[in-house]
Amino acid sequence: MSTLLRALSSRCLSKRPLRIHTRHLASEHGLKHGLKPTKFGQPLFASHPHLMNPNETTPGIPADEYERRRKALMDELPDGSVVVVVSGQVKYMSGQIFYKFRQASDFWYLTGFEEPDSAVILEKNSSSRGYRMLMFTLGKDSHREKWDGARTSPQDVLQHFKADDAYSIAAFPTVLKSVLSKCTSVLVDLPPTASLSRRGRSSTYQGLLKDLSPIARTTRVEYDTIMDSLSSKMRQPLAPKLAKIRAVKSEPEQQLMRCAADISAHAHTKTMRFTEPDMSEHAVAAHFEYLCARDGSQRPAYVPVVASGPNALIIHYTSNNQVIRKDEMILIDAGCEYNGYASDITRTFPARGTFSSAQAALYDAVLQAQKYLVTLCTESAGLSLAHIHRESVYELRKRLNKIGFNLQGPSGMSDLEHELYPHYIGHPVGIDLHESAHLDRNAPLKAGMVVTIEPGIYVPPSPIFPKEFHNIGIRIEDEILVGKDHPTVLSVAAPKEIADVEGACRGTLGLEPY
Repeated sequence: MSTLLRALSSRCLSKRPLRIHTRHLASEHGLKHGLKPTKFGQPLFASHPHLMNPNETTPGIPADEYERRRKALMDELPDGSVVVVVSGQVKYMSGQIFYKFRQASDFWYLTGFEEPDSAVILEKNSSSRGYRMLMFTLGKDSHREKWDGARTSPQDVLQHFKADDAYSIAAFPTVLKSVLSKCTSVLVDLPPTASLSRRGRSSTYQGLLKDLSPIARTTRVEYDTIMDSLSSKMRQPLAPKLAKIRAVKSEPEQQLMRCAADISAHAHTKTMRFTEPDMSEHAVAAHFEYLCARDGSQRPAYVPVVASGPNALIIHYTSNNQVIRKDEMILIDAGCEYNGYASDITRTFPARGTFSSAQAALYDAVLQAQKYLVTLCTESAGLSLAHIHRESVYELRKRLNKIGFNLQGPSGMSDLEHELYPHYIGHPVGIDLHESAHLDRNAPLKAGMVVTIEPGIYVPPSPIFPKEFHNIGIRIEDEILVGKDHPTVLSVAAPKEIADVEGACRGTLGLEPY
């Protein structure tokens, strides 16, 4: 394990708030400072020795990890196969005001390259490597770099990203035509708008094109024309095959996901202490995001949910614009993205710092069910997420009946699944918050997968449910690393026992000060 990962791992395991101090890496390698301004389009060791080790392509992920990913994919494909993946594009709020760029997940997973308007072709062959890797980027442009910052040169693409050949993105259509003329199948995924037929292309697609640079716009049109010309037999979807490889996390990925979870867990804990009655939900959300950013997160993994009182009955409540009342519970579903990996944690706590008897009873019912369901997340158990979801319905029904609900018979089951617990038990998580689009919920879990376990109960003000629980919404969500025989709770540092939650609200958990 790298020095950085050892440092991060020890922080994670200590349950202390994460502080990413990496200056020792630079001194360890005889470097005081990196290149400033950088000549690369993303952090590399030469420019950011405080973030990376010399063997890493991206912080925390060694170059040989990216090689392993590409080889695992290409080894699964028959001779004559070609893989084509295009990068993400800069998106705009209005006019030329852009959002912070995030790379397309599959492109990043295979290359580690973080610049827009790029592409990669992997061509299976009989070499010792097993494939040929061609990278296409915008390359150097002194005028644009004056405005937008450095871009990585073709020479540095060859050196740092292990491409066999590097080209300008303008050459992509021409090279692609040449490669496809010799292949028997191509694995590719087009954006939804780009996969429409020519006759069905909409103004939405034209809107996408207008946001691209002139070179990228021309390249995109030519690329889509080439893809549209391929027969359906020759063109195959890439995402399902890559999803199977992405599903099982390597050790470096597990370490980064633990650190992402620790950053978010620390923010949850400190936000419990920060929150007070009469405070706006948006202030709580802002505080959480600030804590994550301060501890090294590059962005939120999703729009945070800060739902007080009845707002918690809205599963994806993100308005976050009402005032917290003293007798309410607050549900916070929030997590950060760290070095390419998402975290996903939900905690629910009382605004006044202590649970009422009704709040404690309902919370404990959800908590005990959640803790039991976590124990099922092992490969040896042979269970799928679908099976665990069925178990969650049984467990919640049993525990709610013990505290005064009447969920007997078919009508009770309907009330539970349609009213009180309308969502699924969890989902895989990794580079994408929901990595489940191409995975079978009925397939048994495997060691190395990371899933969420998130039972919840949301009680509407209906006479069929006990009045003392009306307008209370409680969800408890953890990230679970599936093990052979034992699960690991990556989000363990976020308090969830009643005594620990109340301690966090009072600020008595022994955490370091701000």
